[in-house]
Amino acid sequence: MSEPRPSQAKHHHRKAAAQSVPTAIVSVSDTRTLATDTGGARIGELLAAAGHRVVSREVVRDEPEQIRAALERWLRDDAVRAVIFTGGTGVAPRDVTPETVEPLLERLVPGFGELFRMLSWQDVGSAALLSRALAGIAAGRVVFVLPGSRAAVELALEKLILPELGHLAAEAVKTR
Repeated sequence: MSEPRPSQAKHHHRKAAAQSVPTAIVSVSDTRTLATDTGGARIGELLAAAGHRVVSREVVRDEPEQIRAALERWLRDDAVRAVIFTGGTGVAPRDVTPETVEPLLERLVPGFGELFRMLSWQDVGSAALLSRALAGIAAGRVVFVLPGSRAAVELALEKLILPELGHLAAEAVKTR
């Protein structure tokens, strides 16, 4: 049997993809609250509009202990298949989300960060190199780390996460 053409492969993996992925949203900020966190709220809106259930939305401070505790809690929760962090991905001293989350990931998905920065470059030019967005898999769940701006989360969700979330969640379960 010959190798499937790219359009066939894409179609095939979408058939096996989860239709709804229960997701926890964690905003990392020293200044935002649930009421003022427009990036986290937008993630929730986009997930819901695409048929994914938002299990929880919370804000934690830019403290490694709080970020780690939030991820570890969601990795133990059987009701969650994905965790999306937003905020703390820049290069300022308080931006510690990527280096806090990455050691807890069992597998990295490097293409996510690469594509996110490429797409961001089209909007913000060379400032895209300041983003340390990343994705990976841990404990059978897919984990994303995004910048905190509303524009950044819209770009990440619309162009990368929503088209592949079901597929990634289905594959992540296989890593358990």
